[in-house]
Amino acid sequence: MSTSAAPAWPSSPVLVLGAGPVGQTTALLLARHGVPTVVLDRRPERDRAGSKAICQQRDVLDVWESVGAGRRIADEGVTWTTARTFHRDTELFAHTFAEPGRPAFPPFVNLSQARTEQILDERIADEALVDLRWGHDVVGVEQSADGVAVTLDGGGRVAGSFVVVCAGARGEALRELLGVTFEGTSFDDRFLICDVRADLAGWATERRFHFDPAANPGRQVLVHPCPDSTFRIDWQVPAGYDLDAETASGALDARIRAVIGDVDHEVVWSSVYRFHSRVVDRMRCGRVLLAGDAAHLVSPFGARGLNSGVADAENAAWKIAWVGRGWAPEELLESYHAERHAAARENVAVTTATMDFLVPRDAERVRARAEVLAAAATDPAARARVDSGRLAEPFWYVDSALTTADARRPFAGRPARGEVPPAGPGVLVPDAPVRSPAGPGRLRALARDGFLLLTGPLADADAVAAAAAGAPGPVRVLALAELDGRTGTGALDEDGDEDGDGRGPTVTAALAARPDEVWLLRPDAHVAAVLAAPSRDDVAAALARATARGTTAPPPRARTSNGPEEGHDGVLQASR
Repeated sequence: MSTSAAPAWPSSPVLVLGAGPVGQTTALLLARHGVPTVVLDRRPERDRAGSKAICQQRDVLDVWESVGAGRRIADEGVTWTTARTFHRDTELFAHTFAEPGRPAFPPFVNLSQARTEQILDERIADEALVDLRWGHDVVGVEQSADGVAVTLDGGGRVAGSFVVVCAGARGEALRELLGVTFEGTSFDDRFLICDVRADLAGWATERRFHFDPAANPGRQVLVHPCPDSTFRIDWQVPAGYDLDAETASGALDARIRAVIGDVDHEVVWSSVYRFHSRVVDRMRCGRVLLAGDAAHLVSPFGARGLNSGVADAENAAWKIAWVGRGWAPEELLESYHAERHAAARENVAVTTATMDFLVPRDAERVRARAEVLAAAATDPAARARVDSGRLAEPFWYVDSALTTADARRPFAGRPARGEVPPAGPGVLVPDAPVRSPAGPGRLRALARDGFLLLTGPLADADAVAAAAAGAPGPVRVLALAELDGRTGTGALDEDGDEDGDGRGPTVTAALAARPDEVWLLRPDAHVAAVLAAPSRDDVAAALARATARGTTAPPPRARTSNGPEEGHDGVLQASR
């Protein structure tokens, strides 16, 4: 999947610390940009037990498809399109999910983290630019002006050009080495997970959330369908819950039957976890970027953990590729912190609001929640206040220094649950079938090959082409009419083939693009700018801004791993 047109990587490989899904995705995306990586994991081998992070969001499947894995994960997983919420025996509401254009994947697919990792491992095994090494525990990080070296437990060093820390929730040692804080909250209640295999007719396509069910009075139960007639059931349980004791006494079997009924079943895996809501103060430390659970932890309600980690990986990968090749200044790495830290803070805010509703902190809030739930069965206003988790969605970079604002397309704020904002600056571009020079394809797949300029029929194509030719790095220019298939015999059908009827979804329609507009898409498929009748200078300025060549943000301060400012030797142990 490496981009063959990219020139050889001019420096040492990028070091990825951690071989979980975020680390795997980072390495595969870097390889797609022609960047070699060495992936170091302290474990002796992969742990394949349990469902763990199961809920993969549509836009994450798009990212994985760009490295050859998304379709396999989607096809093996269980697709669900509706999230139902109940209070006791009454259904309060159901949300379905939609998106402009014609997405390649369903809104959510459930597949165990273990199987997802196995599929990504198979892609890594075929990727010559990724070197995966188990049993390598990093205990030191040293930076210089042009590279990074890590020290391994037991001796040995590995040199690299950049480091991406994807060490997961237990990456406290690496966070300490880098001098970052990890402030936040740990919740007292625990959650019991059981992967239960059973024949449950009608349960396979919906996520079900139950407030105060008879099966778990006073607390919550969440049920997710998984492949192979398996259901992931989560119970909120008190802090002193003892899984071993409940299993031995037979109470666990009774707990399960209270949810699924008196049917034959098998407990495939079970675990108890305590969750946290935390975010590091810095996601960029010089040439070191932190991603995934190493950088942020959120409650599981909303499936925002793994999904946001994959978005970190994509944001980091293209920016490392551009900076490492000299196509962009180091300030582009600082935009990784700015964009993904803002995303992490939003995820913390969204999931904390959910937890405040799920686990009220005092008697007054308990009463208020009970009143809302009781009224929600008949009162739409009360229903809107019920919070069972706002499900994962992209973060919109509308306030990023890389985004060129458009007064004609202002961002109206966070849309309703299950909806997405209209296409515009900072927003992940809606997907649609296209007719590219290489043949039928998908808009997001086309966007991820580098910067892409889309021109309307009334835009000055010569000015756009001249601006693209003067920009460093890969920049392509394509006409919207060409992508819409209007130069052929007809429009495109759902598979990207011409259906001959002159109708059907088009990129122009998905964007609601005006004839005089030029759209600039980033390598992570986010819209960097929408320009109305732009001149060559307008396009050049938007390209410069999108690669941090048009920003004036100061470089981050340098610190050692112990926290003080840069030492006299000029070596950055952990730049902040």
